[in-house]
Amino acid sequence: MLSKFLRYFLVGLVLVLVFVASALVAMRFAIHGREVRVPKLAGLTPAEAERVANVNGLVLRVESRFYTSSVPEGKIVSQAPAPDTRVRSGWKVMVAESLGPQRAAIPNLVGQSEHAADVNISRRGLQVGSVATLHFPGADPGTVIAQSPPPNAKNAASPKINLLLAATDNAPQYVMPNFVGKSLAEATGLLEKAGFDVGNHQNASRAHRRGETVVLTGIIVRQRPAAGQKVAKGATVSFEVRR
Repeated sequence: MLSKFLRYFLVGLVLVLVFVASALVAMRFAIHGREVRVPKLAGLTPAEAERVANVNGLVLRVESRFYTSSVPEGKIVSQAPAPDTRVRSGWKVMVAESLGPQRAAIPNLVGQSEHAADVNISRRGLQVGSVATLHFPGADPGTVIAQSPPPNAKNAASPKINLLLAATDNAPQYVMPNFVGKSLAEATGLLEKAGFDVGNHQNASRAHRRGETVVLTGIIVRQRPAAGQKVAKGATVSFEVRR
């Protein structure tokens, strides 16, 4: 009886092991069955590369375009992931397309308005890249103060031109220093020398005269605008002082 039980137990154990092994093989096959190998796309046109990618269960995306004399215009220069990489089906393959040798001259856009620079760039078959603004005293608001690539560049890598514009509010900006603890006379002298107006100062001995000289007394305990705040030249600064 015991030997018969052991026989059935061993047969059942073998069946369980066979089932587990079969499940692992099936799972491994299913996982690897969804993997594909990335084909080589360099040298193909974007249309050709897209067909090859789709046949292999992949999606093509033209991420950028570059000037290069080593690869003919309209051909794929590089790709990511690299050829022969194993990826999941439906994976996106990013490629860069060659624009051939640089032919368009990079115009001088400095001093032009953003709209004029945009038109100037488009006429040459180029593109506007990133646009940033900067407070730049002396420049007309909204005009180009710098560009990349620079004018007449011969080795531009991309057809995009990045622009730096003078801010629309191009008045000089200053960071308000901390005057708390200083004397009213010292703070007033520094601010007036820098071109600021000093407003009312409360809870202090008011300015009084010694002959024809105005004497300001008191220690600053509070200021407005607060320390660290940005202010334009000519702004009014007010203090609260104590004797």
